[in-house]
Amino acid sequence: MRDSRSRRAEPCGRPVFARAEPDRRPPGYRGRVISVHRSEDRYRGGDGAAGIDTRHALSFGPFYDPDNLRFGPILACNEERLLPGAGFEEHPHSHTEIVTWVVEGELTHRDSAGHSTVVRAGDVAHLSAASGVRHVERNDGTDPLTFLQMWLAPLEPGGEPSYTVVPGIADSTPYALPGAGAMLHVRRLTEGERTAVPDAVRLYAHVVRGRVGLGGEELGPGDAARITDARSLTAVAVTGPAELLLWELAG
Repeated sequence: MRDSRSRRAEPCGRPVFARAEPDRRPPGYRGRVISVHRSEDRYRGGDGAAGIDTRHALSFGPFYDPDNLRFGPILACNEERLLPGAGFEEHPHSHTEIVTWVVEGELTHRDSAGHSTVVRAGDVAHLSAASGVRHVERNDGTDPLTFLQMWLAPLEPGGEPSYTVVPGIADSTPYALPGAGAMLHVRRLTEGERTAVPDAVRLYAHVVRGRVGLGGEELGPGDAARITDARSLTAVAVTGPAELLLWELAG
């Protein structure tokens, strides 16, 4: 059997073996695959009487699709719309990394670890539920609130809960979630502007606003693309300005 390890020479000239890089491609790897999921195909949830409108991209709560349970570590990608005064009363989470991106309005967050903040458009909020935490999410403002919330599975369960807010995150500053093997990139583009998409074993792209060309597909607001073996891809704002969230996933 051919030895797959690469060879290099020591100073004395005697060849030795260098350890090969691990294969990080997903099981059943078949080359690049782009799967587009349109906004109108999301499962509609929430509670209209309570002023809550939710659109689920993956199986969630009463909506169960065995072929749409997760994408890599991503367990949920929910679009939430809350009328003024509406919200989610105190509820528990555990063993989940929860990342929130506010599109418009202001989100009030309070949790059992003592954190109390207001998250605004352009901020990244990260709740690491770890071994367990309870929190409240509300629209205490006077304007409608829209936010995107993404749940990721941690690589290891347990630990102490934590909460982080990065105000006004810049396009050039990705937000790392090493505990989930993930990196969040934000791209704000002017019309016709192009941007390189990070190479990744898996990549999840969500269009917040505008229209974006990616991998031969055109995506509109609320559309998402799930890409396996993302390499040498470019995104472009097709008409007008656009905002794009890119999850770079290690597995």
